[in-house]
Amino acid sequence: MKNKFYKFAIGAILCLSVIAPIATFATHYTSTQNEKETNLETKILQSLDADNMYNNIKFLSKTPRVAGTQQEDAAVAYIKKQFESYGYKAEVQAFTFNDYTAPNSIGLDVERFSKKLNPQALEYSVSGKATAEVIFAGLGQKNDIAQLDLTGKIILLQRGVISFKEKMLNVAAKGAAGVIFYNNAPGTIMGSLGEPNKAYVPSVLLTQTEGEAILIHLNKNPRAVVSLNIEGAKSAQNTSHNVIATKKPNVSNKASHDILVIGAHHDSVASAPGANDDASGTAMTLELARVLKTIPTDTEIRFITFGAEELGLLGSNHYVEQLPKNEISRIVANFNLDMVGSKDAGELILQTVDNKPNLVTELAQDASTQLNGAPTPYNQGDSSDHVPFSKAGIPAALFIHNPAEPWYHKPQDTIDKISKEKLQDVSEIVSIAVWNQIKIDRQVK
Repeated sequence: MKNKFYKFAIGAILCLSVIAPIATFATHYTSTQNEKETNLETKILQSLDADNMYNNIKFLSKTPRVAGTQQEDAAVAYIKKQFESYGYKAEVQAFTFNDYTAPNSIGLDVERFSKKLNPQALEYSVSGKATAEVIFAGLGQKNDIAQLDLTGKIILLQRGVISFKEKMLNVAAKGAAGVIFYNNAPGTIMGSLGEPNKAYVPSVLLTQTEGEAILIHLNKNPRAVVSLNIEGAKSAQNTSHNVIATKKPNVSNKASHDILVIGAHHDSVASAPGANDDASGTAMTLELARVLKTIPTDTEIRFITFGAEELGLLGSNHYVEQLPKNEISRIVANFNLDMVGSKDAGELILQTVDNKPNLVTELAQDASTQLNGAPTPYNQGDSSDHVPFSKAGIPAALFIHNPAEPWYHKPQDTIDKISKEKLQDVSEIVSIAVWNQIKIDRQVK
């Protein structure tokens, strides 16, 4: 690894500092302080253990950890126990979310229409059956449907201008029995009605080609009947959790201390055991908590694993939303660790929401230059748990390897794809970046 020379150099400096002559008391004091800092930095680097991270990943990735399932609950209990074994009092923060089960059967049949259709459910589509005349209602805006009788009809609507939810509520309010949405551009998309609602009627989503073909058919067969059948879709309230371990300042020389957050998400998608996504980030968060536990600092450090990231950053959003304003103003940085260990992924990069540098990128680039001889590059990225922190005005960045591994969100995201060398490299960069921020006698830029 590139930083072997750096570690050797630290050792040499320590040896030289013992025998170097000391000219004045001030020089002696500075030398002593520098030596203490160098000793602590060396302690941090030497304490990081890739085997610890690997073993935690191995345990967490035995099964998928979908938010709101027993498997996620087991992961939460394990993470809490690990934090506690390091001497922390861990908090489990519960939050609720709308849990949607997609249909297991979707049927769409248009009278005298011979072309094959491949209807897709929108998120929060409801189960139900409807057989009725189909009519076209444009974009489904209120002025589009003002003069139309939609009672008992199945409505064909084009995507665009307003949301699927607004279109649905507009036509449902006028008595529609079902809705067929179609895309307004080539290709397939994932559609969502946003949230559960008792007013919804059965609905499906088609491609632009399919929707326009039906529209042509309706022009030739204006009273065509459609049969729409959706089975197995359901929405329910579910619960996920964040796990929080806090290192309080053990050297206090400030009236109001800074807060620094290190985090990762512990949930996975349904189809993958998520060794890299994101048991790797979770394991690294645990390891950093272990190593930094006894390091003296006047900064509070919060180590957090978030639930339901895969469902839309729900855990991190909940965490940031419930923070008091005075705490948000004191959080100086969020280090987000997501997919940091796959041997099949590319090089380490940093991502910020606005593609601009901030305290986290500056600290990380300084650390990677110090350790590896070159700064870690950064670019734009807004699909992980650093986003809620950034939106709250907190300097935040994602640590991730790019391009992603071929096993991303797949059943093959297993422990055998994890690189201990990458775990060690990223954890060293993050730990030194954090250390350079939290050490008591740091120079304020």
